[in-house]
Amino acid sequence: MGTAAFACLSLKALIESSHEVAAVVTQPDRPKGRGLEMSACRVKVQALAFGQTPVLQPEKVRREEFLSRMEAIRPDLIVVAAFGQILPKRLLDMPPLGCVNVHASLLPRYRGAAPAHHVILNGETETGVTLMFMDETLDTGDIICQERIPILPEDNRESLEMRLAQAGADLLARTLPLLESSQAPRTPQNHAEATYAPMIRREDGLLGWSQPADALHNRVRAFTPSPGAFTYFRGQAIKLWQTEAQAGDREAPEGAVLRLTRQGPLVQAGEGRLLLKEVQPESRKRLSGEEYARGYRITIGEIFGFSA
Repeated sequence: MGTAAFACLSLKALIESSHEVAAVVTQPDRPKGRGLEMSACRVKVQALAFGQTPVLQPEKVRREEFLSRMEAIRPDLIVVAAFGQILPKRLLDMPPLGCVNVHASLLPRYRGAAPAHHVILNGETETGVTLMFMDETLDTGDIICQERIPILPEDNRESLEMRLAQAGADLLARTLPLLESSQAPRTPQNHAEATYAPMIRREDGLLGWSQPADALHNRVRAFTPSPGAFTYFRGQAIKLWQTEAQAGDREAPEGAVLRLTRQGPLVQAGEGRLLLKEVQPESRKRLSGEEYARGYRITIGEIFGFSA
């Protein structure tokens, strides 16, 4: 059971194992893009490429029609990775070997829908992946095993999530024999140490120039490639693809252009400065910071951060 790209490598590990994948469960096709054409999620695309059937796409996994279908399949084990729906108790109790989840954090830290976003946003230098038995509440089940992963300075959310996905798939493949023989370890989580990673919204990507440059840079990394970190300039939204935090004394108001460098505009933050190395003006293509500054004739002292 999975939907996002994070789940694809776990699906691949299961299909390439000696076990039968009796079904793949994912979210329904959704309208996407400017034309709002119906689009399948990454997991469905990969399952069909592998010739995997059936692919089930329930609107709600709590509905009787879907639960009856699952009972007819009689799964021994359910593996969940970035699926996007809460499983009801009836489904959790269905497989004799249990339901296990591949989660992209070192639980109990960063429970929730967007752990890779939040670890970068918070300036963490290490995260990891957890394989756990599922229970009725979100990411609170007993831990089977974990693997630590460093967060590299050049990581954005996508690159980190893909490394976590590979680590999770490898962990799952190594643990399948223990799950099959009911010998997988169970370590209860310390709920007092729990932190949370709620779903990310587009508006969370807006940069507040009163923040330190390091925090602004981490927001860009955390929201790249989607949903995107952004600011405003001359009343238009500007998506930021690549930035660099630099130390420096306060020279101008927050959001003011301090210098025009060969790499792009250098902008005053609440503490330090942010170099805009790659940007995308609204409804335009991506530009290097230098191309952007030259093409839009940016001048020293102009202010980023106002929508009108």
